[in-house]
Amino acid sequence: MQASSADHSASPPRITIPRNYNAAHDLLQRNAGRAGKPAFIDAVTGEVLTYGDLTDQAHRFANALRAQGITPESRVLLAMLDTPQWPVAFLGCILAGVVPVAANTLLTPADFEFMLRDSRAQGLIVSNTLLPAFEPLLAKIDTLKAVIVAGIEKSPSYPTLTSVLLAQTATKTIADTCADDVCFWLYSSGSTGAPKGTVHLHSHLIQTAELYGRGVLGIREDDVVYSAAKLFFAYGLGNALTFPMSVGATTVLLPARPAPADVFALLKKYQPTIFYGVPTLYAALLADPSRPATSELSLRICTSAGEALPAEIGKKWTAQYGCEILDGIGSTEMLHIFLSNRPGRVRYGTTGQAVPGYALRIIGDDGRECADGEIGELQISGPSAAIMYWNNRAKTKATFAGEWTRSGDKYTRNTDANGDAYYTYGGRSDDMLKVGGIYVSPFEVEACLMTHAAVLEVAVIGVADADELVKPKAYVVLKAGQSATAEELKAHVKQQLAPYKYPRWIEFANELPKTATGKIQRFKLRQSH
Repeated sequence: MQASSADHSASPPRITIPRNYNAAHDLLQRNAGRAGKPAFIDAVTGEVLTYGDLTDQAHRFANALRAQGITPESRVLLAMLDTPQWPVAFLGCILAGVVPVAANTLLTPADFEFMLRDSRAQGLIVSNTLLPAFEPLLAKIDTLKAVIVAGIEKSPSYPTLTSVLLAQTATKTIADTCADDVCFWLYSSGSTGAPKGTVHLHSHLIQTAELYGRGVLGIREDDVVYSAAKLFFAYGLGNALTFPMSVGATTVLLPARPAPADVFALLKKYQPTIFYGVPTLYAALLADPSRPATSELSLRICTSAGEALPAEIGKKWTAQYGCEILDGIGSTEMLHIFLSNRPGRVRYGTTGQAVPGYALRIIGDDGRECADGEIGELQISGPSAAIMYWNNRAKTKATFAGEWTRSGDKYTRNTDANGDAYYTYGGRSDDMLKVGGIYVSPFEVEACLMTHAAVLEVAVIGVADADELVKPKAYVVLKAGQSATAEELKAHVKQQLAPYKYPRWIEFANELPKTATGKIQRFKLRQSH
């Protein structure tokens, strides 16, 4: 097909952002009339940070960075739990023209050392509980000028964020940045191997808020939001900071990992209207025997990303809580979701339609665009694409191809009678299997297994048989108190899919390897063979 087959149908006029622009200043100024309204609430301590306090503290922190000699355009690593101090530090860096680098808090000391060295960080803001992982490293990082500890009033070794803020005034000295200046970095989650420093601009935050936050979710001032995905993750950063701040909504933060009991307690206590989850968490919530009744919650919109949502989970959630899950796909490279189901137009089993403002195309192995129903790699064009991977020219060139960004995800597109194009996930390009010369989507097999009543989670990979021919193998986690045999599950797949797609081997597991954001790490399963 010709290039015109790319999906541009949802593209609205471009959002105009002035050349002289500071992303943090924009988000704070939008809430100048809401000084007394809660911006962030700590679900554990009950601490409330109002919009007025957030503005005051972010400017104090910007001044503290200048006082520490941290220069504009330098990097500061944020290794912080999700508390109200996280947005203070993130926005304060941007106000000062300093580049915050959000770090996954569940990584190893070796990972943290890599990030400090790779970014040449001049500063480190670290939660007190994470400090032991960093202390052996600090003397080895000669670029560091300042270490500030968050989450504690006093520290014997380093200044605390609380003391640093108290020592500064809230004088508003905003860095003279522009829309195309580097604003922040996010390291990729590592679901396909080593993380990469992904570089984003000042204009990107508000683009995602306007195009997806308002354009798809319809987020508004009276919303209360909770994101299971943490702020260091691109999905969580938009969910819990950019989107709510763009309209003056309130965010509830949970520092700990989102165990089902804690999530339900939060949803009952704070009554969020928007809940952002991931497929593995929705499955765990639905399997929780103590889950609350619909009448106990106030949900109006739920979203899912990180991995494709199995249709069975979406249908069960809607039946249980009367609220649709808007399954979508985004990436660290595109900053947030660019393809999503829409309220009232959800088609479970698909990832929905292009988010307005983004263009999509599917490219086959031959480099040509695919027709409807043909599987190929999804590529995206949109205003929030990262400009590069730091210190990684080869992967930058491979991923960012002119105006198009390669997702690494296999998709098919189908256009209905109304001319609406819906996209269906086929798996990561690295995960795709060729069985008997025919592509098999591991996600299709996984989705089929998920319809079995005993299955909680599943991952499918390719394994060579005795003749060195690749066949599907499934790793299955069963629900508590449920049982199933391998032969029973194989028969379940054969009844629904073409015979060559069934898993030749099924291995039962207590859990599957995942990133901190809930993505199943299939590459780790492949490494075991």
